[in-house]
Amino acid sequence: MSKSNETPPAAEGKKSKKGLVIIILIAIIAICAGAGGAWYFMKISGDGESETEKPKSKAKPTTFIDLDIFTVNLQPEENNQYLQVGLTVKARETEVVQEMAKQMPLIRNRILMLLSSKKAADLSSIAGKQQLSQQISDEIRRSIDSEDLQEDVREVLFTSFVIQ
Repeated sequence: MSKSNETPPAAEGKKSKKGLVIIILIAIIAICAGAGGAWYFMKISGDGESETEKPKSKAKPTTFIDLDIFTVNLQPEENNQYLQVGLTVKARETEVVQEMAKQMPLIRNRILMLLSSKKAADLSSIAGKQQLSQQISDEIRRSIDSEDLQEDVREVLFTSFVIQ
C-alpha cells in the first residue's frame, strides 16, 4: 500500500521540469512587461519634461529703424523720372540694430542699386510696391553676415513714396 502513494521518479522529474519552464516563462514575461512599461512612462515623462525644461523664448520687442530718404533716377521709359522714397525697417530689438548700423553704407548701396534698376511702371501698382519692399528686405538681410540676425529683419515699410 505504500507503493500507491508514491509517484514514480520519472513522473516527478517531468512535473518539476514543466513547473520550472512555466516559472521561467512567467518571469521573462513579467520582466519584459516591466521594462516596456518603464520605457513607456519614461518616454511620456521625458517628453513632458523637455517641454517644461526649454525656456520659453519671450517674444522679442520690435523696433523701427528709420533709413534716410532715397532719391534715384528710374530706368527711362518715356521721360526721365525719379523716385523719392522714405524707408523704415521693422526688426526685432536684438543685436541686428547694431549690425545694421555697422553695415549701413553697404545697405544703402544695395538699396540704391535696386531702386535705380526699376521702371516707374513696375512700381506704380500695389503689387509692385509690395515686391519692392520684399526685395529691399532681402538686400538688407544679405548685408548682414549672421543668419540668426538676418531672421530678425522683419520687413521694410514705406514712409513716403513719390514718383515724378
